[in-house]
Amino acid sequence: MKVISRLIQWGRVKSPWILHFNTGACNACDIEIIAALTPRYDLERFGIVLKGTPRHADILLCSGPVTRQIECRLKRIYEQMPKPKFVVAVGTCACSGGVFDGCYNVKSGIDAVIPVSAYIPGCPAGPKAIIDGIVKLLESVDKQDKGT
Repeated sequence: MKVISRLIQWGRVKSPWILHFNTGACNACDIEIIAALTPRYDLERFGIVLKGTPRHADILLCSGPVTRQIECRLKRIYEQMPKPKFVVAVGTCACSGGVFDGCYNVKSGIDAVIPVSAYIPGCPAGPKAIIDGIVKLLESVDKQDKGT
């Protein structure tokens, strides 16, 4: 039984599936996230695959501040993800609300609605920073499970 759980954890760390969700960004971070998935940066070399459904995703990549219109959708997507699940806030707007913080329709960063596992700051956050943030998240998850 312990061997099976270690095998599942190994697969989860070595081949995480991500879901990209824009909560109201200006699309600059979205372009950088997609650029990280292209062959030039090759995010797939770490086993990371972009998925189209939250039911198959391990990591939720969010870009943009949380608007009042998108808040319930973001919660629903987060709840549909299987456990253990991780959320990565990509860009300054996702981390803190950025330049949109204080606007009438903006709540704040992603952590105002759902728990965030990693923050990747930048306006926009570059593909190298996105890859580095995801890899560091996976390393920390692996260390926690090994008890190191």
